[in-house]
Parts: sequence; C-alpha cells; structure tokens
Amino acid sequence: MFEMIKNVNINFLGKRKLAGMISGAVILAGLVSILLHGGPLYSIDFEGGTEVQVLFTESTSVESVREVLAEIGYGDATIRGFGNEDEFLIHVKTSTKSEEQVNTIREALASIHGGSYEIRRLETVGPKIGKELKGDMISAVLIAMAGIVIYISIRFQFMYAIGALVALTHDVLITLGLFSLLNMEISLSVLAAFLFIVGYSLNDTIVVFDRVRENAKEKRHDSFMSVINLSLNQTLNRTVITSLTTLTVVLILLFFGGEVIKPFAFALTVGLIVGTYSSIFVASPVVLAWDENQKRKKNS
Repeated sequence: MFEMIKNVNINFLGKRKLAGMISGAVILAGLVSILLHGGPLYSIDFEGGTEVQVLFTESTSVESVREVLAEIGYGDATIRGFGNEDEFLIHVKTSTKSEEQVNTIREALASIHGGSYEIRRLETVGPKIGKELKGDMISAVLIAMAGIVIYISIRFQFMYAIGALVALTHDVLITLGLFSLLNMEISLSVLAAFLFIVGYSLNDTIVVFDRVRENAKEKRHDSFMSVINLSLNQTLNRTVITSLTTLTVVLILLFFGGEVIKPFAFALTVGLIVGTYSSIFVASPVVLAWDENQKRKKNS
C-alpha cells in the first residue's frame, strides 16, 4: 500500500480529554438547537404535507410568496430559496385533501406576477404515512446499532462493542446537530446517509480494534494505552488514504450535484470526517476507560 504517512508516533490517547471536550461542546450545541427547534427538522417525507418547487419568471422575494400563502391560511409554510435566484421550495402541512390543497396553492401562486411561474416539482405525503416513516427511520437506526453491538461482542469483546456504540452515537448526534444548526431537513435520502455513516464509521473502528487485538497478544507486557496508541499509528495511513479517497467523491457530489442531492452529500461529508475522527478519539478512549475501570474493580 502507498504510504502517505510514514514512521509516525502520535500520542492520540494523550489528547483524549481535549477531544472529549470538543466533541461534548459540538454535541451540546446541536442538542440545544434541536430543543429550540422542537425536534429535528423533518422533510415532507416524515412530516406529511405538500412540497412545491416553483420557479418564477420574474423577480420574486420570499416575503411575496409568504404573503399570498398567509392569505389562504398557510402562514406557517416553510419557504426557502432553491437553486436559481427566483426559485423556491415551499412546504405546507396537510390540512385538507391533497388535491384541494394543491389547487389552492396553485391559485395563490398565480396571483404573483399574474401567474408567470413554473412548478418544477410537486410532492404530497399524508400525515399518517409520514408518521409511519418517522417511526421506521428510528427503528432502522436502533436495530442497526443493536446488531452492531451483538456482532462486535461476538467477534471481539463487550468493551469493544461499547466503544463502537459510543462512537456511532457520537457521529449520529453531531451530524443531526449540524443539520439542526444549519436549518437543514432530515429526508429519506439523509436517512440513507445516516445509515452509511454508521456502516463506514464501524468499518474504520473495526480495523483499529482488530489491530489492537493483535498487538495486545504480541505486546502483553506493554500497557494497554501504549498498545492502542501503537495500533492507531499503524492504521493511520490506511485510515487517511481511505477517508480522503471517499471524501473526494462526496465533495464532488456536494458542490456539483445540485440542490436536490446537497443534503445527502452534506450528511456524507460530515459523517466521513466525524467517523474518521471518532474511530481515533472516541471509540479507542472508551475502550481504554472501560479496561481501566475493570482493572480497578478487580484490584479493589
């Protein structure tokens, strides 16, 4: 394998307290934002309602669109710029039959500039379906994490499973928090990105744990902390090359993939960076702390 990083001897675990404070601050900021928003910002996939992507042929402001929607009882609609300068994405909650709602919105939009607009995308999801999808999303993530704990407990030890679980929770919370801080919605495509993050972060973590297990057998007289540090340094080259290669593709999607794919690509970008970070500064320190705690109990 090409070695981008050679002969490194970084004391990663020596920086675990600083890393813990940084992670804690970012997670706290995200959780505060989620609480202030009353929960994650879900897209139409989970909230239900009607979503309209509309392009006006003449210069139009968000205020103009909001004003006409307020006149028909949709003053709480979410309106944001999308793509072109006079293109908007409108999301209103379902309150009547979808067909009636769509016709009402069309008539309201037609009053702006005399109807000179183009509807580029129109989606309608019932509130019941949205609620079911939201429940399925949470179940999918929890089932995936439970399966991970069982798998790692069998392949390694329970303390490694705890380290991986904490790292995965850390990655999901940070990504979810950033979406809330940036007022970005959680959609089905973003859910797919979350599951990818879980898998990618787990793969990186298992590579490190596998090396830790091998080194622990060969260097039984060394401290567990030095064994983990050695393992992290030995796998650093592989981690950096793999992450940079994947990140290059994801960044291309983020900057050139268009507005529709942007949330998905953003989630992947954050997940790749945070997942690489957590395999070094979250999963490994948790395993070390667990091991030290077990030794203290035996000696007491």
